[in-house]
Amino acid sequence: MKTGIVILAILLILALVLGSAYVGRRNQMAIKREAVNAAWSQVDVVLQRRADLIPNLVETVKGYAVQEQVVYGEIARARSALLGASTPAEKIAANGQLDSALGRLLVIVENYPQLKSNENFMRLQDELAGTENRIAIERRNYNQAVQDYNTYISLFPNSLVASMAGFTRNDAYFKTEAGARQAPKVNFDYPKNPGVETPAPAKPAPTPAPAHP
Repeated sequence: MKTGIVILAILLILALVLGSAYVGRRNQMAIKREAVNAAWSQVDVVLQRRADLIPNLVETVKGYAVQEQVVYGEIARARSALLGASTPAEKIAANGQLDSALGRLLVIVENYPQLKSNENFMRLQDELAGTENRIAIERRNYNQAVQDYNTYISLFPNSLVASMAGFTRNDAYFKTEAGARQAPKVNFDYPKNPGVETPAPAKPAPTPAPAHP
């Protein structure tokens, strides 16, 4: 009788320990998953902010480069895909397309230095540059949160708890492909007199050889 009670007590203690460990690890996974969601919400805000800036930027550039319809079409399609995406994975993919299209627009802008005198364009330039910096920061924070979550649920015995509790790996993160830009570099600092080359410094005249007596 006493042996049975001891065994039962041991089993109860073991169940309490295992149950407590399970609940603790499951709660930690939930916390990390919510951290990923919170980080994504910040990414979503800045992506939306840039998407709101782009139409005005494009319309301003069109006033000087109306013939670049191919690039404008690419930007419009990429922006539409971003706004129509419903999941982080879809938005990340659409954002990559928008990054590429926006980069081509900025290359075009460099060929029209007269935009520098357009006050509306200069204001949009500053807002876009600030938004790109915010995107880079929030994207890095999001990737770190996803990596932390994925690492935690993949470790043993966390992987067992994750499998039982329904926590799965999150692969919706920003990837950097070889040769790809992480964010468009906004730089419109043109020379004051475009098209005028700075003359090279004159070469010093050769020193005459000393005369022999």
